[in-house]
Amino acid sequence: LKERKHRIEDAVRNAKAAVEEGIVPGGGVALIQSGRVALATLELTGDEATGANIVRVAIEAPLKQIALNAGLEPGVVANKVAELPAGHGLNAATGEYGDLFAQGIIDPAKVTRSALQNAASIAGLFLTTEAVVADKPEKAAAPAGGDPTGGMDF
Repeated sequence: LKERKHRIEDAVRNAKAAVEEGIVPGGGVALIQSGRVALATLELTGDEATGANIVRVAIEAPLKQIALNAGLEPGVVANKVAELPAGHGLNAATGEYGDLFAQGIIDPAKVTRSALQNAASIAGLFLTTEAVVADKPEKAAAPAGGDPTGGMDF
């Protein structure tokens, strides 16, 4: 029941955001397609080009994760979507490419913009911070060796 309530609340917030700033094709397509166009028009060199490449990789992450979750090859999907006409992309439910607006696969523009702005803000904080404290990942213990006899004493 709580899950259903949260889904309804999320849908209401998304509808309000869509009314405020409009909609974009969903599934990370808007980020990839607009990012590729924007970055292609810039003539960057050195550190600026490196930074732009980092942004390009970052904006591909949502679509690549969706593709991976759908059992598809993320890099192939991202490259194909980048070449499609604006608004066209992957329908992860069917595995087919098409017009996402016509299929009802949309995101509120405000949500997509806010996510990108917040990610850039956090990245900027990391770049200007002198030290960061993080948990050291624990190494997983190696699995125990199996008994070659399958537990049978021969």
